[in-house]
Amino acid sequence: MSTTPTTAPVIETDEPTQLQRVARYLVNHPHIVLIGVLIVLIFVTGAIEPNYLSVSGLRNSALFAVPIGVLAAGQTILMLTGGIDLSAAMIATGAAYVAANQSPKGAVIAIVAGLLVGVVAGAANGVGVGVFRVHPIIMTLAMSGILLGLFTSWAQTIFSGSTRMGDFIRTLGGGSIFGRSIPWAVIVWAVLSVFVVYMLRRSGFGRTLYALGDNAVASRLSGLRAWRVLIVAYTLAGLLGAIAGLLLGGRVGAVDLQLANNFLLPSVAAAVIGGTSIFGGVGTYSGTILGALILGVLQSMLTFLGAGQATQQMLYGSIVIGLSWLYTRIAAAQ
Repeated sequence: MSTTPTTAPVIETDEPTQLQRVARYLVNHPHIVLIGVLIVLIFVTGAIEPNYLSVSGLRNSALFAVPIGVLAAGQTILMLTGGIDLSAAMIATGAAYVAANQSPKGAVIAIVAGLLVGVVAGAANGVGVGVFRVHPIIMTLAMSGILLGLFTSWAQTIFSGSTRMGDFIRTLGGGSIFGRSIPWAVIVWAVLSVFVVYMLRRSGFGRTLYALGDNAVASRLSGLRAWRVLIVAYTLAGLLGAIAGLLLGGRVGAVDLQLANNFLLPSVAAAVIGGTSIFGGVGTYSGTILGALILGVLQSMLTFLGAGQATQQMLYGSIVIGLSWLYTRIAAAQ
């Protein structure tokens, strides 16, 4: 009598493989990936143009990243609530234009006047989004058009005159400390970065931003006055936009109404690269900083390759679309 051989039962396990563990770790620690991308881009750019790997070359990338990083700080704050600011570039331009116009009256008056543009425009955005429930895209896009129309008209009337930044703002935007090693603009950005990172991580206001973006309905039911949070958030984003405009205008030296047009898409791209979700509730400004630095190096690389502004804008748009899709897939998989 023969017996039929039996096979041992297969024990299934959900234990992830080593590759899956590494992938999961990188997803949960995106800063490591971003730092790696930044280092690779620096050396690739250095291979394209050897002179880039110098204080001067890295300084130029940092100066380009500063206005992107400051504008992206406002975008990060708003994207955490599920919003966005499409008027950021026009706010920066308007602030720089007013500051240049008021420069003959002194640096203090010029800076205060420029910052006031950002505060007023940002507060108006906040009232529209928070109180009147206008969609952020519609509200901020309309604000951009309104500002462009106003400043185009005012450039011939109440703001006719100087379009040259004062010496102090020029030093702040394009000057350096310790010879030509560390730009003043980078120091300003570093100070702002500490403030924004602390606010998002440690303050009650930062926690309300995450809560509002994660679940707006639950936040309102819990007693959170969302309209107040949104007014403060958009006002703060407007102020950051004005600061970016002053630094950019100081670096350029003279301003016009096209000053910051090319920085809107990169400011959104920097936040998205850094892992901030356009749907709200997820993201950090430390990631956005790395995103701005990556774009600064990428701009230098594209310049050395002879790519024009149109090509750069196409690339930034592709980055926003591609990473938004990727982060959405990762979130769904988790």
